[in-house]
Amino acid sequence: MLDSIKVAAAALTLMATPAAAELELSLYLGTQSAHSDSDSVRLPGAATPVSRDIDWRVKPFDNPLYYGGRATWWMQSDFGFGIEGTHAKAIASASDRAALGVDKLEFTDGHNIITANVMKRFPGAFAKTPRFTPYVGAGVGVAIPHVDIKVTGATGRTFDFEATGPALRGIAGLKYAITDKWALFGEYQITWSDNDATIDPDPTVAGQSAGKLKTELVTHAVNVGISYSF
Repeated sequence: MLDSIKVAAAALTLMATPAAAELELSLYLGTQSAHSDSDSVRLPGAATPVSRDIDWRVKPFDNPLYYGGRATWWMQSDFGFGIEGTHAKAIASASDRAALGVDKLEFTDGHNIITANVMKRFPGAFAKTPRFTPYVGAGVGVAIPHVDIKVTGATGRTFDFEATGPALRGIAGLKYAITDKWALFGEYQITWSDNDATIDPDPTVAGQSAGKLKTELVTHAVNVGISYSF
């Protein structure tokens, strides 16, 4: 009986420990860039791909805006675990579209990056300004862009969300506590994603094979946002 009480007490202690932790919800806007070292495009029905360094444009302040959000469960050790989603954009330039034979080639309804994050914060790093807390983080996940591609002369259009490949995220930021629950923050983020997107065949061409777009996209962003902890 005594052993059972000890086991139960230990279990309750373990269950109670996370209750002392903190859930932080963060939302942000910002500005970003996007680039890739090499891209490969094989149009539907084509036998071989075309390699080209696409000049990606981003337009972070055009609708839909660049934005993101994350939930972080901070432990007493000041390590945090959570999930994050970023809605970015990537648009091939007019000269690239003309060279590749497409009227549209973009991820404008989102080059969406979803990652599971590990974070570390450093409270007290600035003794004279305790309201400031620096933090870093990294995440691994998947790219789920909205692929929008229109081949020149085709009657159809690729216009759908696709899980195109793995993604990585890096974060470095600084938070300013307004109250014990609300805070403002600024941060730098970098994401990498390996994208293998399908280009749908023209529905009026019988037996036409699907095409492919392959690109390793790297984005750099400066974010500002607000967070709430409870």
